[in-house]
Amino acid sequence: MYEVTIIKSFSAAHLLAEIGGKCEELHGHNFKVEITASAEELNSNGLLIDFRFLKKILGDILEDIDHKYLNSLASFSGINPSAENIARYIFEKMEEKVKSSGVNMVRVKIWESENAAVTYRS
Repeated sequence: MYEVTIIKSFSAAHLLAEIGGKCEELHGHNFKVEITASAEELNSNGLLIDFRFLKKILGDILEDIDHKYLNSLASFSGINPSAENIARYIFEKMEEKVKSSGVNMVRVKIWESENAAVTYRS
């Protein structure tokens, strides 16, 4: 089994309703996003998938949430835009795009700070 991982970042604001504490107030993060994809076999070029392709897909997804107030986006309507829900959102968007390349999404890890992260996997 082969795996590739890329890392990008984005900034966004949110508030988390009904959890208590300061996070119920408007605040922001400089999020770091790690995505990992896998496949059993390499393609005819000896690659699992081109890093540039993954970076482009992730960049397009992050463009929709970068420097945004996440609570106001339709993608997070009715749910807290927590790191957990952001990770699932990115995973599902990535999965749609990479399936046609013969690779599988393994996980998305979201770092909210240098010492706090969540992971979503299938």
